[in-house]
Amino acid sequence: MVSVASRPAGRSTGFGEKSGVARDLGVALPVVLGTAGATWWLLGLPGSYLVVAVAMYLAIAGLILALIPSGAPGPGMGVANRVTLGRAALSVPLGALCLPLGPLPAEGYWWVIVLATVVMILDGADGRIARSTGTRTGFGARFDMEVDAALILALSVLVWAGGKVGAWCLLIGLMRYAFVAASRLWPVLGRELPESRRRKAVCVLQGVVLLVAMGPVIPDALGTAVVGAGLAALVASFTVDVRWLLEG
Repeated sequence: MVSVASRPAGRSTGFGEKSGVARDLGVALPVVLGTAGATWWLLGLPGSYLVVAVAMYLAIAGLILALIPSGAPGPGMGVANRVTLGRAALSVPLGALCLPLGPLPAEGYWWVIVLATVVMILDGADGRIARSTGTRTGFGARFDMEVDAALILALSVLVWAGGKVGAWCLLIGLMRYAFVAASRLWPVLGRELPESRRRKAVCVLQGVVLLVAMGPVIPDALGTAVVGAGLAALVASFTVDVRWLLEG
């Protein structure tokens, strides 16, 4: 829910800058392959899982090359964006677990919890690096937000597929995308929101409640209650922001 500056008019990322970005994307590929390979081996998944994971990363890499603006803090993508790229590389194997849809073995959920926790811990690092080095950009903020949103969507799908919580838990992952779609119809919703600790805390809370519910030792009733509380907090947070946009 952050408005992001677009690519400056009349400027395109030069060949040298593109090659630096491509190198960073290439360095992240072994992280995807290693994490996806470990997931494939630990969970006894079919080879198609690896194909899906690689295809997802290549699609993300293509979007980054197409959308990263000229003059991004370098070399390459810059330190802060590299951290976000690392988070994306660790998140891709989690997203690939959503296809085909189905429950995972108990060890699979523990593995997801470990990976997702690492991604969430690193979430604050990219922003702190960008602020401390004076390299905050619209692209970096958008990249960070999209990684967060994709991770939450993947976790909500995995929780639902596990059968512990009903399909309504998908609202946690889909609400941000629904908001973006609504802003296309009502441009007032696309205005920039002020920074908010409440919004950031609620975002982190969604990941926490989904991971708690995913835990194999958590009873279904408790998992449902925890996810329900997280969804209520998310709805309340969106309500506050929408009201501010409509009244501003």
